[in-house]
Formats: sequence, structure tokens, C-alpha cells
Amino acid sequence: MRTWTRRRLLTATASTASAAGLAVAATVPSRAATGGSRAGNDDVLDALRALPGLRVIEERPGAEPGYRFFVLGLRQPVDHTDPAAGTFEQRLTLLHTSADRPTVLFTTGYEATLSPYRSEPTVLLDANQLQVEHRYFGTSRPPALDHTHLTIRQAADDHHRVVRLFRRLYGGAWISTGGSKGGMASVYHRRFHPYDVDGTVAYAAPNNVDDRDDSAYLRFLETIGTAETRDALKAAQREILLRRSDMVARYEAWAASNGTGFRVVGSADKALEIAVLRVLFMFWQNGTGDGSTIPGPAATTDELYAWLERTAALPVYADETATHYIPYWYQLGTQMGYLSVPTAHLAGLLRYPRAIEPRSFVPRDIPLRFDSDAMPDIDRWVRRRGSRLLFVNGAMDPAVAEPFRPGAHDSRVLWAPDTNHHVRLEDLSPADHAAAVATLRRWAGVADVS
Repeated sequence: MRTWTRRRLLTATASTASAAGLAVAATVPSRAATGGSRAGNDDVLDALRALPGLRVIEERPGAEPGYRFFVLGLRQPVDHTDPAAGTFEQRLTLLHTSADRPTVLFTTGYEATLSPYRSEPTVLLDANQLQVEHRYFGTSRPPALDHTHLTIRQAADDHHRVVRLFRRLYGGAWISTGGSKGGMASVYHRRFHPYDVDGTVAYAAPNNVDDRDDSAYLRFLETIGTAETRDALKAAQREILLRRSDMVARYEAWAASNGTGFRVVGSADKALEIAVLRVLFMFWQNGTGDGSTIPGPAATTDELYAWLERTAALPVYADETATHYIPYWYQLGTQMGYLSVPTAHLAGLLRYPRAIEPRSFVPRDIPLRFDSDAMPDIDRWVRRRGSRLLFVNGAMDPAVAEPFRPGAHDSRVLWAPDTNHHVRLEDLSPADHAAAVATLRRWAGVADVS
């Protein structure tokens, strides 16, 4: 199987707000608001400065009452197996409330979000939150970008060093979490360091077992929703490609007006074709499945172009964004894999074989050698040995057409009906929501305060 594309890349502008899909309003009152104690809040800055290898970049305002928000830098090895490979500074953020509360280890799987929101588990546990920017994203890049050190094991070792360091300040329970690629990174961390945290909540995390077998994705996309909606999507794809010249001209004009181009992908024509191919996937991943939003046979070229831009995130394939996500596509092309989509209905209209493969987004001077053992290893660990893993999936989300299937070691998969890739615990049925929250609080040793 191959994989999807992360929720950030699949939103309208490939924005850095994917992690915000996990941010929720505070539903558990903070002890500051109720007159409780926040032990350790006054001296946390001194404690942070005393941690070896850690740099306090700044403290930022805007956190919830009872919290302080810090932007941090941690010196990490480029290669955890070879000190001679040098170091880089990994960006972290910390929402500190009290040293005696649980701590949530959070990652987007991409660059860090430098705003002081709390993830859903952080809210439910009234916890501290430590966010880890994924290596090679954002500012967490080695001086020499040797991509051979961008592996799931190296990233897992990054997380391991973060936990070991910060346990000096936060000795209580730890819960890891993330959504989409961040959820995957949380699971990968547990595979190599299973005892670093007391439990993991992985939202919308695809399970990439066999990159050669995309049948689960193809089956999902050919059966989800109604036949009328699926047919309308395919008809809209065909019509866009039949008007390719006008569509490409609009795309090129947009790029020129925004000071970007298509050197990474190769051309606006190829970028448009990639966007059209991904429509089937992205319509369901990010939308409500409402077929009435799909342009019909009488749609104008302007209407079709605007719909494609909204649905398939046209800015993603232009250089300004594509350059930032070369590490993402590199990971897909070397370990995590990518998906296939139905194309038979587009016969005679496609110009670029294998256009949506990761290689389209990775410069040719960066080798892509696929490790076919990486994902089966993760899958085996989850099924046979993984413990305290909670997978939360949306039933309308094609990204989890092939989900993780944990064994019975205090782990389970929960499905939210009529929900897409941006699933949260609150989208679950009342019974499943109650069970998930109770499980999370039990893992963290926190009493139900609702």
C-alpha cells in the first residue's frame, strides 16, 4: 500500500494548521481558574535553563490561564548511532502548568505550530504539553541536508531523548499523541521506545504495510458514499482535463502573481494533473461527502477551477509550498509509501505516468531507495506487542482505509461515524467517547473531574 498525504498537505492551503485539528476549547477547568495550586510555575524558567542541551528561545504570551508557553531549542544528534555526524537544533514548544500534572508529548509530524493551543488529550488531562518538531521540518534541519538520516528510527530516537530529558522536570504520567503523520510518528516512537510514555492516542494514522498493495484504498474510493457522488466526482475530473489548456493558464497566472513556480514538480501542466488525480481522495478526506458541491455538466471553467483549488489544494504543488515538504515526500518514497487512485475513467487524458508518486516532489539529486521492511515491522509490533494504543479514525477517511489493528494489550481502534480525516474524540459515539476518555485518564492516573 502507499500512503495518503498528511492532513496539513490536504487542506486548502497546505497550512500549518493541521495540528489545530486536534486543538479544542478547554472543557476541563484549570486549577488556576478554580483557585487550585500550580506548583512549579514560578521556577520553571530556571529549571528549563538548567537542562543540558536545551535553549530557551522565548516565552510567548497567549496561553490559557494557569499555563506558560515557551519556544525551545534542543541540541540533537544528526545520527543517533554516530556522534561524528554532528548535531542540529530541534524546535520544541512547552505549555507548562504544573510539575505534578501529566505531560502530553505532541507532534504534528511536520514543523511545530508556534501558537499556545492545547491538544485534546492535554485539555482532558489538564496536562503540560511538550510539542516536538519533526526532524528536517521547519527550523529543525541539519546544516547539511543528508536525507539518509531522515528515518522513522532517527525521529523516534529524537522523541526518546526529549522524554528522557524532560522527565527530570515532569516525573508523572506521559501520554503521546498526534494526528495523521503526527499520529504515525507517535506510533513509530512507541515501536522503538515502548516504555517512554504511558499511552498513545493516534488520530487518523494510516497503516502503511505493503507499498505494492493499494487495494484497500482503491476499494474504499470505489465504494464510499453514493454511486451518484462518485460518478459526479469522476465526471468533474474528466471535464477539468478536457479543459486542460484553460486550467493550466489560470494556474500559471496564479503562480506568477504569487511569485512562485513549478520547478519542483516540473510544470503547471503536471501539477494540475496531480491535483486532478488526488481529487477523489481529498474530497472524502477533508469534506462532508456532499455531492451537491461538485460542479455539474453546465459548470463554467471558472467554477471548475475554483472547485479544484478548494478540493485538491492547488498551492500545495507550487514551489513555495512544495519546497517545504520535500522531506515529507522523501519519507513516503523511502519508508512510508504512497497510495494509488482510480484512473480508468481518465483514459486518454493523462500525460504523466506515475505522476502522484513521491518522486514527483523530490529533486532528482536526492536518491529514493525504498525500505520495504520498515512498515511491516511497525505493523507486526502493533499487532503483537503494542500496548496502550488508542487509534481514533473517521469512517469517511480514505487515509485509514488500511488501519492499524492492535492486539488486545489494553489497545483498541475507535471509529467516528460520518467523520473525515480531522477526527477528534468528541466525534465518537457517546459510548465510545466515554470509554476513550476513561481509558486516557486511567493511563494518566487522573481522576474524572467532569
